[in-house]
Amino acid sequence: MIFKKLSLTTALVATFALAACGGAKDEKKADTPAGAGVIKIATASPMSGGQATVGKDNESGARLAVEEINAKGGVDIGGKKYMIELVVEDDAGDPKQGTTVAQKIADDKSISAVVGHYNSGVTMVAEPIYAKANLVSFTVSSNPDVTLKATKGEGGIPMVYRMASHDGKQGPALAAYAQKKGYKTIAIFDDATAYGKGLADQVEKTAKEAGMTIATHESATDKTTDFKSVLTKIKASNVDAIMWGGYDDTAASLVKQARELGIKAAFLMPDAVCTDNYLKLAGTAASGTICSATGLSLADMKDGATFKANFEKRFPGQTVQAYAPLYYDGVYTAIAAVKKAGSTDRAKVAAAMKGLTLTGLSGPIAFDDATGERKDTVITILEEKNKAFVPVDKIK
Repeated sequence: MIFKKLSLTTALVATFALAACGGAKDEKKADTPAGAGVIKIATASPMSGGQATVGKDNESGARLAVEEINAKGGVDIGGKKYMIELVVEDDAGDPKQGTTVAQKIADDKSISAVVGHYNSGVTMVAEPIYAKANLVSFTVSSNPDVTLKATKGEGGIPMVYRMASHDGKQGPALAAYAQKKGYKTIAIFDDATAYGKGLADQVEKTAKEAGMTIATHESATDKTTDFKSVLTKIKASNVDAIMWGGYDDTAASLVKQARELGIKAAFLMPDAVCTDNYLKLAGTAASGTICSATGLSLADMKDGATFKANFEKRFPGQTVQAYAPLYYDGVYTAIAAVKKAGSTDRAKVAAAMKGLTLTGLSGPIAFDDATGERKDTVITILEEKNKAFVPVDKIK
């Protein structure tokens, strides 16, 4: 993932992102110099409910980027200084609430870009609202339809850009690793969300093509807490592994109940389960869990250790989860587009995304100008070892 040339925008953002890793400010909001303008960036995640831990992590990643930029004097556009303001919204991981949040953000004409949403089902209802309002968004949602079925902007340009890889890569990577581990029979279980079912379907398709046997494919919901009836059925199948398509809070309940029933099968989990929250909730039942991440692990990021130190200093009691680095990079990408556009005007910012490249914490950032997909992404496979997820493989 090497780019031969970087734009002036890249140089600016690389200076922001890498030099800023020298230390985050403790204050939550930088003073706005007299006469300075304001660039508003909205961020939306599940700040309440079962995924609130991840939502807070996402917000903190975005906030750290905003504070770093402001601490260095903000952004110069046309000779005028601008400071960044982060507008935080809670979509609760729910498409209905996400629709309301998206409309609220779209109606605020002072907002120039959005970093979010997290859940695929929420992003898929939000992005048409943003596109209609000429508002570009940067998401980590992994369902392929987020971009494949996205509403295009003026001139057919993408209005939603994916900061990570997608399930069309993640599913096959997880299945390939299962095959590498020697698993021959797999049970698949999903939460019926756009994210969970979409990913589970990808794993099933690839596993079958690789010659593995799918013993059963069951569905629950993202609110299910009692999995024992289905797990009893799965136990009778004596499978080598169980793949869960869903989020970390429900995954923890699933794993604990499986171990209580004496199920010895390995667990294959998606990126939304590669979290400290899952490890905390699942306890000893999480031992040996295999999960996939839609990008580099923090350990493989060039400035990952510095980011981790700055993040945990700025947000005491929080540890970096899977997507804080990508929300952080999402802010820098949005600001790079504003800088390139030379304006906070939404339509101009969206148009400036064409050909935009920069170096972020998560590596070189560039997008397909037709689809909004990030180029040259990798899938990282991690395994739980000693109460932490440790990278064990990378699949392009």
